[in-house]
Amino acid sequence: MLIWFIIMAPVLVAEVFKSPMVDYRVVALGAVLPLVEVAVGRPWMLHSLAGSVLALALVMLTTINRRLVRRRLLGLPIGMFLHLVLDGAWSGADLFWWPLFGSTLEGQGLPEAGLIPLRLLLEVAAVGVGIWAMRRYGLNTPEARARLLRTGHLTRSALPGYTPQS
Repeated sequence: MLIWFIIMAPVLVAEVFKSPMVDYRVVALGAVLPLVEVAVGRPWMLHSLAGSVLALALVMLTTINRRLVRRRLLGLPIGMFLHLVLDGAWSGADLFWWPLFGSTLEGQGLPEAGLIPLRLLLEVAAVGVGIWAMRRYGLNTPEARARLLRTGHLTRSALPGYTPQS
């Protein structure tokens, strides 16, 4: 379930916030970050709301008076919050609200491990969304792709409904 997170999180952020200055690479990184828990075979803090809130607090506290660094790093907790949404982690109260419903996650399965046919279908759907997003955000031009890869930004004209702040 890598493609699902890498494509869907940045697309959702672009559609909701319509900000050309978000680093969409960092949003994608935040969305896949909880997958490191696959290595230990069970969910822990990164699949809970507490993990995303802690990441947000760390970004806010470590970037005081560093506005540009904060703007870039805010994509990390945003991506982590979106992972919880896209993964369905919110549907399991013990995992999502950990540690409020107990201090251990023993016996909890990873949300990524269940319903393999559905997960494969979501990967295919994400490829379709990726193709749509390439057209919508003008990423079919080499310049726009290079900008996204180099800076993580989408061009202003590529964001439908974007209006510059006056």
